[in-house]
Amino acid sequence: QVQLVESGGGLVQSGGSLRLSCAASGFTFSVYAMRWFRQAPGKERELVAAISSTGVNTNYADSVKGRFTISRDNRKSTVYLQMNSLKSEDTAVYYCNAAMEINYWGQGTQVTVSS
Repeated sequence: QVQLVESGGGLVQSGGSLRLSCAASGFTFSVYAMRWFRQAPGKERELVAAISSTGVNTNYADSVKGRFTISRDNRKSTVYLQMNSLKSEDTAVYYCNAAMEINYWGQGTQVTVSS
């Protein structure tokens, strides 16, 4: 079955950096675009970044553009999110997702940015 396991979250001061990882299994990772979402308390889940199946094309939410970088390693079936210059408003649970007809979600990883 499809499994997505996010890791790398934690508590960081404003201006700091974190690198999130998402290990995927149960499907052919290399043929699907992958995405990172986040959900802050009391808010809807929002799309943060997306990457094409080959990794050539990427897209970002305006709020993270220039600070976050999405990448992937198809040999390891893993997608990453490098987050720099973190702000308090980046505090959320971060989830990865494969661009499939059915939405599968992992448990997410908590990112907390202290000001």
